[in-house]
Parts: sequence; C-alpha cells; structure tokens
Amino acid sequence: MPLEIRLDDVSVADTRALVTAHVSGMLANTPPESCHALDADALVDNGALLWSARVDGELAGIGALAPWGEDAGELKSMRVTDRFLGQGVGRSILRHIMAEARERGIRSLWLETGSGDDFVAARGLYASEGFVECAAFGSYRPDPLSTFMTREI
Repeated sequence: MPLEIRLDDVSVADTRALVTAHVSGMLANTPPESCHALDADALVDNGALLWSARVDGELAGIGALAPWGEDAGELKSMRVTDRFLGQGVGRSILRHIMAEARERGIRSLWLETGSGDDFVAARGLYASEGFVECAAFGSYRPDPLSTFMTREI
C-alpha cells in the first residue's frame, strides 16, 4: 500500500470533513467538558500543522502537531478513516509527525487521549512508539476520562 503523507490544509474538502468527523466521533463518546478535540478552525487558530495520508489519492488519515512552548509540541487530531483502520496508517502518520517535529527543533511531544475502552488502540499505538503516561499538562486538568502521555524525541 503506497502511502503518501504530506502537509495539508484544512480548507481541502475531504481533509476538513475528516477533521469534522473526528470531532463528532469524540463528542459521541466523551462528554463535552472532557472532549479536547479541535475543529478545523481551532487547529488553524492554535497554529497546528496538519498532515494527511493518502493511498492513490484517497484520504486515509490525518494527524496534527500544535506548538507548545519553544521546543515542545502536542499531537492533535490523529484519525484514520474506517476503511484504512488496522493497516498501519496511524503508525505511519505518527512516525512522520515525530520526524517532522525533530526537524523543527521540537524535543518533546505531548498528547491527550481518552482513557476508556474506545481508546485502547490509540493508547497502545502511542505506548508502542515510546510515549509514557504523565500528569495533565498545559491548560489541561486531571480528568478520569483523559490519559496524558509524553515522550522525548
């Protein structure tokens, strides 16, 4: 499966639709006060860089990196389309973002994900790539529905 990962723009229709579906999916499983997914406009407002992964031009997934301090960044909006789940797309996007972050001088990555059963695969992916659980960071507050993770790169 030839996967092309490139910097993308939330104004691209299918990319924007996947960001919207991501936020809707998070809100379907998480109370609003515990949902930290950013919509397309909020990603832009937060200075996030967004990458898309495509197979033969078809959108397979997205992932974003929001700056957090001078040498840190937060992973946001990691999402793989249903058709490409279980095919390594998420891992490829994550590794691509980590490499891009390193090139941009970022030394540590942080993320917030859900702590429920719906997020087992996500937490497993992050742990398998060296992320470890940590305390709430930045403006986040401790929340039993959130798992916070970090890793040095």
